[in-house]
Amino acid sequence: MNKPVVAIVGRPNVGKSTMFNRLVGRSVAIVSKMAGTTRDRVTTETEWGDHLFILVDTGGLEVFPETELWRQVRDQIETAIADADVIVMVVDVTQGVTPDDIDVAALLRPSGRKIVLAANKSDTEARGAGAAEFYELGLGEPYPISAYHNIGLDDVMAEVIANFPDESAFPEQEADLRLAIVGRPNVGKSMMLNKITGQQRSIVSDVPGTTRDTIDTLITHNDTSILLIDTAGIRRRGKIGTGVEKYSVVRAIRAIDRADVAVLLLDAAEIATAQDTHIASQILESFKGIVLAVNKWDLASELGATRDDATAVVRDRFKFASFAPIRFTSAMTGMGLVDLLDTTLSVYGQWTKGLPRYHLRRTVMNAIAEHPPVAHKGRSVKIYSVAQEQTGPPSFTFYVNKADTVHFSYQRYLENRLREAYDFRGSPLRMRFKSRGER
Repeated sequence: MNKPVVAIVGRPNVGKSTMFNRLVGRSVAIVSKMAGTTRDRVTTETEWGDHLFILVDTGGLEVFPETELWRQVRDQIETAIADADVIVMVVDVTQGVTPDDIDVAALLRPSGRKIVLAANKSDTEARGAGAAEFYELGLGEPYPISAYHNIGLDDVMAEVIANFPDESAFPEQEADLRLAIVGRPNVGKSMMLNKITGQQRSIVSDVPGTTRDTIDTLITHNDTSILLIDTAGIRRRGKIGTGVEKYSVVRAIRAIDRADVAVLLLDAAEIATAQDTHIASQILESFKGIVLAVNKWDLASELGATRDDATAVVRDRFKFASFAPIRFTSAMTGMGLVDLLDTTLSVYGQWTKGLPRYHLRRTVMNAIAEHPPVAHKGRSVKIYSVAQEQTGPPSFTFYVNKADTVHFSYQRYLENRLREAYDFRGSPLRMRFKSRGER
């Protein structure tokens, strides 16, 4: 399911980042008393109750109309409006309605998006009563909250969730496999899509970040229908431009979320950058199948590169994704694209693979017999059984005497033994350890 996007907007120092951190449950956004601390957007996937969504914290609105800063921040907010399903505007009850609040509201009202007004810093009854002043903004009922003290957020989030779009009104195209093509800007994603489909489906340009939105194309390969999702490029955090390009990151994350398998394109001229590993982490954290494709390989001789050397570099930088297959492609010439599609189908097969319970249990019990878990704080660790709960991704539940006694290294050992026995090439495994009596 395509997760909704919730954007938090407002002028500086009203508590947007504090609210963001409270909703996420950890300190992701930088919180400071200095106005304008959040210059870049911060994006993460989170949940409230049983509802998963993507939460975006934006830079504050500063009203200096003649400055470049004003134009940039205004562009951020306008693009956040375009990408969000629900917008939370945060205001400060201790300062009342300010001209900056009025300007932000003026940007939001014509958007057609659902806007939830959060009157922050309402940590006393008197301050909460002052929230009524914000009816003046014309955005509906202001909800008194204190993000710092965790007051009133349930009411705000109930309103936010009530306005999530009905996914049934936007059905996904039917396909056997949903494949996202992701990567940094200008690595050849749109050109690859065009070469695979044989038509000029995306705008191709030498300017990084030309593709602003996701574009879906349905193809058939080896009698399998594949929905190709071409995404906007993802830049390094410090290099993300303002406005539309910033929020194309959100669209790329949504594309990964929609996919079953993601092809991460790497540039042969600059293999395995820190941003590449960040994108790979996003894919695996979403438990999607992954293929690493070194693109622009038609330039290999010019670059003095060999497959062995390139493979060694990729394996070294992507140790956390050692199970991901590596392919070499050229979106310009079409070299390696058939092999790439074959590989994605193979990875999808691994991602959806189910194991017979008897064989699974035998494999795990043999692994435990060969290398028993060490005692934890003097208490023995016992693993009684294992079951595969689902596929896509393959998800395993291990039944143990006490879940928190199973060391991470031993969890990794069991995962490696499963991979040795059943491959799972290109697919992450979801491993859960459940104590006896745990629901």
